[in-house]
Amino acid sequence: MRKFLTVFLISIMLVVNTSAQSDRMWNGKKCAVVLTYDDGLDIDLDNVVTALDSLGLKATFYIPGNSSALANRLDEWRKAAAEGHELGNHTLFHPCDGNVPGRDWVTEDYDLSRYTLRRAVDEIRVTNVLLRAIDGKSERTFAYPCGDLKVGDDYFMDQLKDDFPAARGVRSGMHKINNIDIYNVDCYMIDGQTGDQMIDLVKKAIASNSLLVFLFHGVGGGHNINVSLTAHSQLLHFLKQNENKIWIPTMLGAAKYIRAHQ
Repeated sequence: MRKFLTVFLISIMLVVNTSAQSDRMWNGKKCAVVLTYDDGLDIDLDNVVTALDSLGLKATFYIPGNSSALANRLDEWRKAAAEGHELGNHTLFHPCDGNVPGRDWVTEDYDLSRYTLRRAVDEIRVTNVLLRAIDGKSERTFAYPCGDLKVGDDYFMDQLKDDFPAARGVRSGMHKINNIDIYNVDCYMIDGQTGDQMIDLVKKAIASNSLLVFLFHGVGGGHNINVSLTAHSQLLHFLKQNENKIWIPTMLGAAKYIRAHQ
């Protein structure tokens, strides 16, 4: 009887300890929240970096190589990278599949459906060289423009897995660490949501011990997909105030952690 009770108590302790470890999976925190900003916009430098730096938060900026804000403000992007923000690869010309309904804005020159696989891969690798010339870093993550994964029937990331530790998609969702597709990481695209709505997503991530990735474009303007400065600021302050249970890495930092712990 005594032996049975000893084994029973040890089993209970193991279950409790395992549960506690699971609840603190994300670098000792309950969840991970990654802030990503697409398209290399002027407002990233004017509005976003300033807000992040004021709170000591870091983010990932997915920049196309042909971004005018990149060409015109190289020193500011270099400074942002030096301060810990990630400059992510968002291709050279942001090509999207023009055959998808509602994409009349896609030009013939940069229509992914007209690309060859080699052209897509080559342009992505050229963008890595460009970004390395700016930030001096050899590691970064990738984000699929428009969430398009393929050229014809071929997944172009199949040829790029040695170039990137992870890639962010555009599907909505948050997952526990073992359920994350590292080469198509889910996110929540923000377009007009309130601060409270975004904070509710964070609270769900905390409760479910999940990775939550935010996808922003405009912040206080700069893009037709936009969130207000007030709502964005409300989210950032909530994250800062709850750093005891929320880990807030760049996408590169999260990707390395996921790969080590999956």
